[in-house]
Amino acid sequence: MGVVNVTPDSFSDGGRWLDAATAIEHGVELVADGADIVDVGGESTRPGALRIDEAEEARRVLPVIEGLVAEGIRVSVDTMRSGTARRALDAGASIINDVSGGRADPAMMALAAETRSPVVLMHWREHSASMQKHTHYDDLVGDIRAELLVQVDAALAAGVDPAQIVLDPGLGFSKTGDQNWTVLAHLDAFVSLGHPLLVAASRKGFLGDLLADDAGPRPAGGRDAATAAVTTLAAAAGAWCVRVHEVGPSADAVRVVARLAQEPR
Repeated sequence: MGVVNVTPDSFSDGGRWLDAATAIEHGVELVADGADIVDVGGESTRPGALRIDEAEEARRVLPVIEGLVAEGIRVSVDTMRSGTARRALDAGASIINDVSGGRADPAMMALAAETRSPVVLMHWREHSASMQKHTHYDDLVGDIRAELLVQVDAALAAGVDPAQIVLDPGLGFSKTGDQNWTVLAHLDAFVSLGHPLLVAASRKGFLGDLLADDAGPRPAGGRDAATAAVTTLAAAAGAWCVRVHEVGPSADAVRVVARLAQEPR
């Protein structure tokens, strides 16, 4: 899953793809580099980010989605709003990627059920402005699993087909850097829940902290090799998909893992 952030303030590439034509061109390049899905988002969810209104979110993403779909590209819409998601699906998007897992907008799961769209349910506790105040867990992996299952139950109660549910453990959302590493070390615990698993570690702050030098954390653009390493680990653990900014290295990593899996042990 290649990322196209149509935002001025995303942590990694804010402002680079604000123009619709440039964003569409970038999405086409991501597919040429090996992306199977292009994820289009118009609202930053970096730590501390403030929300924008729905009209602005739709204004940013809809022309990009329409342009990518016209190129024959499979598109997911990264949104927490059912209104934006509906308009995106009408524009040709085929997957809802809701980082709130249906918690920010109670109508989202009814929309997913109505449209029979695959929906990504990410582990989420609070909006970006305050999410890092909610990093306490009694049992990190167990609590995240339990909270994800509550979100799954809500989706099923709304009529979502269980085969359409994808889970995301929410790296960087209400989690410290050390907690992100613990989640990565236990991806099997989330694969075992029985739904496809999406892993979204690309360029995130905990990688910058790991690669820090005397000048401080490594900038986001210098974290792609570490991202590809995480992709390798995620693929080996059985993840369904990885969400990345730089597709080529991760696409290659997935191929390596898939080939190795063919060998007898």
